[in-house]
Amino acid sequence: MKRKRERQNGAPTRMERFSEKLFAEGVHISWKIFFALLIFTILILMIVWIFQIHMLNPIYERVKNEELTTGADVIQQYLGQEALEDVAYDYAVNNSVCIRVFSIEDTAAHEVASVDVFGDCLIHHLTNASLSRLYAAALENGGTYQDEHEVDLPLAFRNDENVATPKERTITRTYVRIYDHPDSGIQYVIMLNSKMTPMRTVTRTLGMQFSWIVYLVLIAAMLAAYLISRFVARPITRINESAKRLAAGDYQVNFYGHGYRETRELAQTLNYAAGELSKADGLQKELIANISHDLRSPLTMIKGYSEMMRDIPGENTPENMQVIIDEATRLSELVSDLLDISKLQAGTRPLASERFDLTQTVLETMDRYEKLTARDGYCIRFYSDCHVDVIADQSMILQVIYNIINNAINHSGQDKLILVRQTVEGDKVRISVEDHGEGIEPDQLPYIWDRYYKVDRVHRIATVGTGIGLSIVKNILEMHQAEYGVHSVVDQGSIFWFSLPIAGNGESEERA
Repeated sequence: MKRKRERQNGAPTRMERFSEKLFAEGVHISWKIFFALLIFTILILMIVWIFQIHMLNPIYERVKNEELTTGADVIQQYLGQEALEDVAYDYAVNNSVCIRVFSIEDTAAHEVASVDVFGDCLIHHLTNASLSRLYAAALENGGTYQDEHEVDLPLAFRNDENVATPKERTITRTYVRIYDHPDSGIQYVIMLNSKMTPMRTVTRTLGMQFSWIVYLVLIAAMLAAYLISRFVARPITRINESAKRLAAGDYQVNFYGHGYRETRELAQTLNYAAGELSKADGLQKELIANISHDLRSPLTMIKGYSEMMRDIPGENTPENMQVIIDEATRLSELVSDLLDISKLQAGTRPLASERFDLTQTVLETMDRYEKLTARDGYCIRFYSDCHVDVIADQSMILQVIYNIINNAINHSGQDKLILVRQTVEGDKVRISVEDHGEGIEPDQLPYIWDRYYKVDRVHRIATVGTGIGLSIVKNILEMHQAEYGVHSVVDQGSIFWFSLPIAGNGESEERA
């Protein structure tokens, strides 16, 4: 009654709700493997049943037909030869076939070979009238004739009165072939006969055996499918449980994939991913802390100087205004750099490649640092031996040069010396920036291109730039498919470099 009410109200029944829940959650892999193996076993059993039982009789009849036609082919090759009798005997014994061969000369038939392997073979007890009917049937059929009869042995087609009493009922198949010998011109009649084993009893016996085999095989298949599915699913289930812990933020989870190669490789990949996620999470937290610090410092300066200029008469000086302008500019640069790196990593900032003078671009960049070198005592030198043209996005390459020099200034040593070199190496030009600062540990080199990564883990405000310049450099150079890298020695300094393909060479020049 409840189900009827659900049907009438249009609400899904309990079975429909169960089905929806089952397909919504998905089928467990162990059940998929179990049913797959079970279906495969049933399919194999069906194939065996079709060919071993259902198709047994047609296949058996085909084999018997091939035995008779093959025997006729063999005998036909030896017609008119002395070895005919021996060949007929060997084939009859080996294949359980009765053979009679007649030659017809002047409308009279003469038997030239005869083999009766059963002693009561049908064609050896046929009357002349029956033999004539078989011959006539072969002539009408184009030279061959095949017939099957359920007969009483030892005789069939009985015309004689003195015959033995039939002993048993069986099926026989007779094959007749008429052959005109091309050399002698004699016509031969080849007759072969074979008993057909009744297939009903054999089929019934095989069917009974097959039913027991089906039960045993299905039970064994279900057991094997269950064990295999459990064996395959167990490591995947463990990995799934560990993956849920990873999704919940537990980056210390370990993945185990014992059992087979794929799960071991999956576990190794997930362990690597967990480690990378842990590093990314740490870098993200550090990034937020560093950005907050870099935002807080200029905002504090702007707020402090603004309040001082408001509350204290006479403090509205150009110097104080310049401090506010400088800190606002620093905030603007930080926001611009964050937007730039987001666009680069998202791929929304396309390349605008053009041919330009790379050497001249570096020279123009040097002019931007004249005020800094004069005010803070930095010494920036540029060395080149020729002007070199490249094809690239000029604004992006300019940003790369600017950020690498800023990084060198922020980490320069006590000598405050920065060396910028341009060298030509084959068909490429290399720009390198060298400082004599604290250097970088070898194990820290792969991470310096990350945003806000700090080798000493102590955040400090950069002298120039925003602190994420190297991350921008990495993204720009990878967009240009350019080579780049760093060579650093602790307490001696670092050399950052990148190279681009040369588009053309110009006049030589050196500037220090």
